[in-house]
Amino acid sequence: MSAKGHDFGRAAARSLDDRESRAILDKAIHHIDLLRQRSVSAMPDFAARRARAVAVRQHSLDHLPELLETLEASVTAAGGQVHFATDAPQAAAIVTGILTARGVRLAVKGKSMVSEEIGLNAALGAAGIEAVETDLGEYIIQLAGQTPSHILAPALHVSKEQVSDLFRDKLGRTSTDIPEMTRIARDSLRRKFLAAEAGITGCNIAIAATGTVVVLENEGNIRLSASCPPVHVALMSLEKVVATLHDAAAVLDILPPSATGQTLPVHLSFFTGSRRDGERDGPTDMHLVILDNGRSDILADPVLRDILRCIRCGACLNVCPVYQAVGGHAYGAVYPGPMGSVLSGLLAGAAGDPRQPFACTHCAACAGACPAGIDHPRLLQELRRRLAAGHADPAAAAFAALARHPWLFDGAAAVARRVDPELSRTAALAPDSAVGRFLRGRRFPGLARPFSRRWREAAKRPANAGKGERS
Repeated sequence: MSAKGHDFGRAAARSLDDRESRAILDKAIHHIDLLRQRSVSAMPDFAARRARAVAVRQHSLDHLPELLETLEASVTAAGGQVHFATDAPQAAAIVTGILTARGVRLAVKGKSMVSEEIGLNAALGAAGIEAVETDLGEYIIQLAGQTPSHILAPALHVSKEQVSDLFRDKLGRTSTDIPEMTRIARDSLRRKFLAAEAGITGCNIAIAATGTVVVLENEGNIRLSASCPPVHVALMSLEKVVATLHDAAAVLDILPPSATGQTLPVHLSFFTGSRRDGERDGPTDMHLVILDNGRSDILADPVLRDILRCIRCGACLNVCPVYQAVGGHAYGAVYPGPMGSVLSGLLAGAAGDPRQPFACTHCAACAGACPAGIDHPRLLQELRRRLAAGHADPAAAAFAALARHPWLFDGAAAVARRVDPELSRTAALAPDSAVGRFLRGRRFPGLARPFSRRWREAAKRPANAGKGERS
């Protein structure tokens, strides 16, 4: 989890000054978005697929309590255990308790944004449990001591040369040949898979009817994390549930094309419960931890609940001009970009800068790219309205008072023209507010004579007084 007190404006300014990182990010983002566009364009029925998936996601939200009850019963019947966590600390404590009770000292982790949301690695480390990220991007980020910059590609901002240096420093081997770099990571991680006493994964979709956890990946690390160790803990946020396998298929129709530009990923895994009699692999102990962390309150909101339809494809990030310019770390929260600007501030213990909704340009590229039919600009506009209503801006209030009284406005403008014609001193005294930051960050051309006065003066002139003059 990110710390509170984050200043998005300052962080964005630092990111904009980092030309090397911006160049790396720009190249990677445009490559991913190109793959998405090609994949979607190759599906003439993509609009119909999208409509089916949106209907499935909406049905899940409309029937969420019942679906979660069904999911719990199905997981239990399949030999697993379900744990509900109200907030991030409770979720981290549940996972830590499960592993501690079984004497686990090494856990391998598949990619999971929920584990980032609950600060799981830090919680496990405090309990003396080593948690090793096994997704290549997450592994790179963990070795570098950083956090993910993208919900889909956590090391998107890192060049292969930087990874080579990192592997040399941390693993004692180096190369700039990508297959060889992958081999270096694989050699290090394979030993971890075989030695781990527990595996932790995320959950792209949970099927209520069967108690199945569905995960998508291209590397196989999630499958190894879930099947090699004797304990498997899957983490999901509560909105990821769907009713049936048919519903899961509808979401899978649009998730890989929107995320990585693939029809399906290399590995599509369905995990249902613990190992059964006669089976040779799989966990003997399976747990599903379901996180709320403020999502129940979001579900009850008639406008903002739409953000819970998000399937975490990352498409909105890849087309967002703000994300493209500043990258994920500038947001100071687990979820960056348009979806993060909506979701992050609504979660319990919200991290990041609450003013993030005001960074949106309202170009609506995110809404056009979202396969779940989320209108991010509309939700961000609603958040802006609520933030403005709850935090009176003294500079804005002063301007509004002047604007409501023309005689007062004219008097203030007359004084300003004499005392501070370019508004430089006035802007410097502006309070730390949205309007104040706007004023302090700009130079003004100065205050001309009011148009109303010039209009009155022109009306008093003879009819032919201005002929021949340029307007």
